[in-house]
Amino acid sequence: MSEAVYKRILLKLSGEALAGDNKTGVYADVIGSICDQIKKVVDLGVEVAIVVGGGNFWRGRYGHEMERTTSDYMGMLATTMNSLALQDCLEARGVKTRVQTAIEMREIAEPYIKRKADKHLRNGRVVIFACGTGHPYFSTDTGAALRAAEINADIILLAKTIDGVYSADPKIDKTAIKYDEISYIDILDKDLKVMDSTATSLCRDNQIPLMVFEIAKPENIVKIVKGEHIGTIVK
Repeated sequence: MSEAVYKRILLKLSGEALAGDNKTGVYADVIGSICDQIKKVVDLGVEVAIVVGGGNFWRGRYGHEMERTTSDYMGMLATTMNSLALQDCLEARGVKTRVQTAIEMREIAEPYIKRKADKHLRNGRVVIFACGTGHPYFSTDTGAALRAAEINADIILLAKTIDGVYSADPKIDKTAIKYDEISYIDILDKDLKVMDSTATSLCRDNQIPLMVFEIAKPENIVKIVKGEHIGTIVK
């Protein structure tokens, strides 16, 4: 019997999480350690979907003199590069994987089709969703919340550089208080920067729980799937 307490999860990774201390690009040791943990989760019989950002290649602020729509589309292409890197790393570990993009790129990935994604997950394949929602002005956080709702994920695992949700940025404010549990409405009311407000509202409206944890310790992924309370639970 599986030790997992969740049947289907969506893992949200930032692009920076794949870069490690390099801050840019993809760092092999870092992505390898993350994929090792994802394989352990798959081996537990859990269905895994992933959404990854693109900040290690492109961030909107780099294009401050660029038209917003163009900048956002460039960010979507960055998420595709990260998705292909994750796919390659997972398949090197024997994990069957599919990349689905919200912007059609038939030569390198499948277009996003909800029913097809569901079939892949039920067949034990990891599905990596690239290009966010496929529309400018929406973040990959919103893309993660949308895909989690569409595939009926039991929980979103939100990987961060800090170990949970705080009342303020703990790197700046040493008096910041860490929450073990918090509601989506409190995140919105307190304007806590966990996800953007659109993503937060989407999770709240669809009653999708969110676990915020520290990706510097990738073994946290397996611990959460096995039911350990790591970081902050948002529901």
